[in-house]
Amino acid sequence: MTVMTNFLRSLLLSIIFSFVAPMLLFGSVLLALSVVSYIPGLQGVTEVVTTLIKDFLCIFGSGTPVGGLFVICSTFSFVGALFDTYAYYRCQILR
Repeated sequence: MTVMTNFLRSLLLSIIFSFVAPMLLFGSVLLALSVVSYIPGLQGVTEVVTTLIKDFLCIFGSGTPVGGLFVICSTFSFVGALFDTYAYYRCQILR
């Protein structure tokens, strides 16, 4: 029974971390761009890059960047769960 609880705990943690990782990535990039936009002469560049990132997220979110971010995070979460399940299976086979 402890093997199953260990697996479920590992699976839950991998799902959570895989969901949060793209949020932190996009959030930190957008935060860094907003800080860099205060440097004179770089406002135009940061506005273009920010617009490109938001357009990229809109593609996956049916027109909204937040929806796109959730779609990307959900996909990463699913792939993280699959990878954790595969790693657990391989660990059980190689024992």
